[in-house]
Amino acid sequence: MKLKNKIHLGTSVLLIVIVIVMNTAVYFAAGSMLKEADLDRTVAEARRIMTGVLNPAASVSSADLLRAYAPADGMVRIILPDSTVDGVSASPGAIDLRDIEAVYETAEQRNVIEVGSARYARVIAPVIWRNGDVASLEIMENLQATDRILDILRIVLIAASILAVIPAVISARVLGTVISNPIVNMTQTMRHIRESGRYEQIEMNSKQNDELNEMAETFNDMMEQLEKNYVKQEAFVQNASHELKTPLTVVESYANLLKRRGKDRPDLFDESVEAIHEEAVRMKELTQQLLTLARSDESWNIQKESVHVASFVKEAAEAFEKAYDRRIDVGVHAPFTIITDRAKLRQILYIFLDNARKYSDDEIHLLVEKNEIRVIDKGIGIPSSDIDKIFDRFYRVDKARSRKTGGFGLGLSLAKDIAVAIGADVKIESEEGKGTTAIITLSDISEYRATMNEKTE
Repeated sequence: MKLKNKIHLGTSVLLIVIVIVMNTAVYFAAGSMLKEADLDRTVAEARRIMTGVLNPAASVSSADLLRAYAPADGMVRIILPDSTVDGVSASPGAIDLRDIEAVYETAEQRNVIEVGSARYARVIAPVIWRNGDVASLEIMENLQATDRILDILRIVLIAASILAVIPAVISARVLGTVISNPIVNMTQTMRHIRESGRYEQIEMNSKQNDELNEMAETFNDMMEQLEKNYVKQEAFVQNASHELKTPLTVVESYANLLKRRGKDRPDLFDESVEAIHEEAVRMKELTQQLLTLARSDESWNIQKESVHVASFVKEAAEAFEKAYDRRIDVGVHAPFTIITDRAKLRQILYIFLDNARKYSDDEIHLLVEKNEIRVIDKGIGIPSSDIDKIFDRFYRVDKARSRKTGGFGLGLSLAKDIAVAIGADVKIESEEGKGTTAIITLSDISEYRATMNEKTE
């Protein structure tokens, strides 16, 4: 069953049950109150009769005496202690009441009885009768007027129930449609996306400000994000395929050359092996960077510790100098300590140092300032039009030169991801033809401790 029909059915049934229960309660409450009112009136009539028949004259028969007090539609009689009747008077329409068994009662009794299709209010009360005997005065009055009122009330309540249920059912249908429409639109949009391969969005009503509109807005945001991720993924796959295609083609070409003439020409053999080795190294580096980026999309295993930045930078610079035989000048202007992942911070620093080594021939400068590490080179620089794109995967400013220096366009993207993981920030400042400055912004340990204290409090 569709959600709209479920809402319609459930709401309609609930409203119908509520209306029926309320009207039934009203009907029985009114019946109970009218019944008590009739019994109170009959008790009052019995007490009036008791006063009127007190010490009756011996010459007046009991039937004649009671005839003056007989109700318009009912019966009155005196019941002696031996349960015999000493005088009875009944209206013409209540002759059948005479056949009801007489029961002597010493205490007042009040109830409603049914005789045939009619209901009667019945009251039995003790009365002082002839010769001082205590007899029972029994009076019965027809409740025809009350029953007529209840019949009218029943018809009114049934009509009111029907009139209340009809708009309730219609409103439940409208409510189900209102609630289900955004879901139906979302389902149809998903089907269109699946069939067409295009990322569509749900049309929103700017005047609405409810959960359904919020759900549609969230769906549109998700579609937008999925479209962006799809475009990035498509570009990533195309660029990765392109980057792998070239070294594989080179390896295949040199392998074929070796098969044809490698045994006869030692110089060609050495050249081919060297080329294959270089391309294998390039593919290994590319694969490692791709795997690192793929893992970064899942989660980083962060191991935080206290790091004295000045000592850390000097150690990293010495290791880099020995590995690449490049002079690195280290300047410490404002030493500070941070809580971070040492290995991942070193990885970011090495990425910037490696870029500086590739794209400049002069000395590289490392500066430690307030909450910052700066990697400065005097190389070719980056055009201002490319600054906003350099952290995109596989983006390279100069593809020809990047090919010679061994770049893939993944290093800066990886540095950005690592920085986000450890809570740092990275940015590039550059001027074409004059050099580039890579800036790693970190948090001071005092700021870290203050933040932790606030969380603890």
